[in-house]
Amino acid sequence: MLSAHTFRKLRILLLLCVLAAVLLNTWLSKVRIQSWQRPVWVVLYPINADERRDTQLYVNALDEAHFEDVERFMQREAMRYDPSLSAVIELHLAVPVRSHPPKIPAEANVFQSIVWSLRMRWWAFQNDSWDGPEPDVKIYLRYFSPQNRQVLEHSLGLQKGMIGVVNGFASVDYNAKNSFVITHELMHTLGASDKYDLRSNEPLFPHGYAEPDKQPLLPQRYAEVMGGRVKVSPGWTLMPLSLEDVLVGPETAREIGWLSR
Repeated sequence: MLSAHTFRKLRILLLLCVLAAVLLNTWLSKVRIQSWQRPVWVVLYPINADERRDTQLYVNALDEAHFEDVERFMQREAMRYDPSLSAVIELHLAVPVRSHPPKIPAEANVFQSIVWSLRMRWWAFQNDSWDGPEPDVKIYLRYFSPQNRQVLEHSLGLQKGMIGVVNGFASVDYNAKNSFVITHELMHTLGASDKYDLRSNEPLFPHGYAEPDKQPLLPQRYAEVMGGRVKVSPGWTLMPLSLEDVLVGPETAREIGWLSR
């Protein structure tokens, strides 16, 4: 019979083997996707996150046309950096998912974050309602009724796992904002980093500015997709109204492979 000490060593060894396999798969996926030899398959999975009837009616009415602005944005910005990138993503909509993703622990340490990441991947594997080719990126859309007037949790995107979780409001009035958040988290899965201050939400200069060389610098006219906001004046930022008011900056383009280093 195995001792408790031996069992603990075997458990740690098993976890390390799983992590090594995950890291290898992540690296291979990153290399393949950032070569941009073919379009990245992105599948969106709607979730009625508050289980309200009005939220469900919105979810039921969704179709792929609701997200065409995301595809247009990605294509437009890719071709600014490399005109040969004729098709960068294919976006598809799966049938709604009824389960809810695991919540990341508040103020999680490194070990807790790793465990949560593995749980998230296992949950995504179990909750794949897409009836088609294996997606490169899975983004789960957690919709809430705007009638609740709640503050939404932060959305997130994992490059290690190619999974995103987007929290949005179930209303056509929020479609443009939802599309911006979807695009931001999609860029995370492709390797882009945040370019804003996590405490103040202020875009960081220069990489968080869409036009860092503009004279005068302020007001900026666009938001950098990973900077998140349009810097209007010192202490004043605005959320972009739509993806028409958003650009991909050079540093983000380098991170996802659109621009050579």
